[in-house]
Amino acid sequence: MKLLQNKISIAICVCSLFFIGCNEDSFLEEINPNAITTETFWESEKQFNSALTTVYSALQFQSVSGGLLQHEFVMGDIAGTESWYRPNAFRNLTYNASLYHVTDKWNELYIGIFRANQVIQFIQEAENDIFLGNSKLEIEAQARFLRAFFYFQLAHTYGGGMIHDRVAETKEDRSKTFSTIEEINEAIIVPDLQFARANLPLSWNETNKGRATWGAATSLLGKVYLYKEEWPTARDLFKEVIDSNVYSLTNDITDNFWHQNEFNSESIFEVNYSFDIAPGVPGAAVDDNVNESGAESSTLATAVGQLNYGAFNTVLASYNLHEMLVYDEVDPNNPINDGNIESRRMNSTIAVSGMEGQYYGFESDEVKGFGFGQSAYVKKHSNWYHLSAEPTQSRSGINFRHIRYADVLLMYAESLIEADGDFTTAIDYIDMIRSRAGVITLQQYMDDNGGTFPQLHVSQQVHGAHPMVAASSETVLTHLQRVERAVELCFEGHRWKDLVRWGIVKEVFNELNADEVWRLANTDEVYNAAPLNIPGRIRPDFVLSSANYDPAKHNYFPVPSQELQTNDNL
Repeated sequence: MKLLQNKISIAICVCSLFFIGCNEDSFLEEINPNAITTETFWESEKQFNSALTTVYSALQFQSVSGGLLQHEFVMGDIAGTESWYRPNAFRNLTYNASLYHVTDKWNELYIGIFRANQVIQFIQEAENDIFLGNSKLEIEAQARFLRAFFYFQLAHTYGGGMIHDRVAETKEDRSKTFSTIEEINEAIIVPDLQFARANLPLSWNETNKGRATWGAATSLLGKVYLYKEEWPTARDLFKEVIDSNVYSLTNDITDNFWHQNEFNSESIFEVNYSFDIAPGVPGAAVDDNVNESGAESSTLATAVGQLNYGAFNTVLASYNLHEMLVYDEVDPNNPINDGNIESRRMNSTIAVSGMEGQYYGFESDEVKGFGFGQSAYVKKHSNWYHLSAEPTQSRSGINFRHIRYADVLLMYAESLIEADGDFTTAIDYIDMIRSRAGVITLQQYMDDNGGTFPQLHVSQQVHGAHPMVAASSETVLTHLQRVERAVELCFEGHRWKDLVRWGIVKEVFNELNADEVWRLANTDEVYNAAPLNIPGRIRPDFVLSSANYDPAKHNYFPVPSQELQTNDNL
């Protein structure tokens, strides 16, 4: 059952309570007995759950979990776009404080925060006897997890933000000063997640799938400490999640990117979307406009799907990602491959010329596209596996997974290296993911090559071979950063934040720009040639981003201009 069904009118109603309940200067003295106010709404467990549903619904905003994430997907090393597409400003780092995604994401995150604050604030004043069992604590814990999630996204997208821990009632309440990431962590994110950890269940029943759990709160708290570089604390939190035995990797990695097998064993926190609810409503329609019905649908499939099949392919796999997936070599002894030449991870991630299997119902030799420098298209989040084209009105029911178990395993491996220098155990956890993907594990490479493994992020096409390196804390960490997290988690909203926290954006951009320069000078060896079969043009994904990147300007989005104009304290 979809948790977020039938929530449109609830969202409008609850969000209007602030405006109805605080108007002390109204010229009407007579009270409308049918009006919902803060004095009449928060009177039952059902009403609190209705309000909580609107907090969950804010996750569906397209800048938070949907199609507008395309602008952030193109900012790292895993993707590119074309100059005529709107995400180009983010690819080239020429966006500004007035551009729509910069302003939309800020607004949508604060809508989520506002809704969470309502639940958290009014549940403190509610009588205990209107709740059954442990539901009062569980409702508050869910609201506090969601508030922490929204603040984490805000802090690591904008480098901070204004702290609102209560519903604002005056202009002064709304005009807060800018707080740093560390200040937001201390004031909101860490205490909220600690409360959530203490009061959320390990799992919910079938009717309540999609609600936040102990595992989601613990995983996100571990991520907070990982970003804070408090490695031992992060390590221990991730180990708690692993040792809980609640989660496991799915047999088929594709289960994490399509509408089948949602809320599976690997899912720790995912956002509901539906193709069937509110049919005919454009996917980008939101739920907080009284003149619109929310779509309950994602526009992400239309962003990443192929142009010839009803989409726009505004996000394209970078040549670097394409090549790493090609050399994500299949382990012939791993039964998951079942005779495949491509790894299961490659086949679930990108579509390439001569690919295995069908794409939008066509055999590989019938697939249109692959022209003008576009060597690979994104499969993740698109409907390539069951439709002949992306649906009209940019509608897709594929859920978005914000936290999955593979991510936790990789973050645990990273924290092991950073906290203890334990690269040997880290390899074990990296290899769990590589084995599930059906590819040669690091340990297999080392067994076959005198204790060394290949640096797969170094272009074999450009440099002639993958350098072989001995396993150490430094080389395994580099592999985790440049290869494993890039290949496993691409187009899932992590990559730019990862590159920023590691401080390697400039290094990566310069390397990939140098690869582009080599390809431009050696087109006879590149065009329509293995391993990438680049057709007729080298797409310049990194020439401008490499030149333009300034960490002070680009690690985080600027505070939107509209906020600067209305907030006197900024």
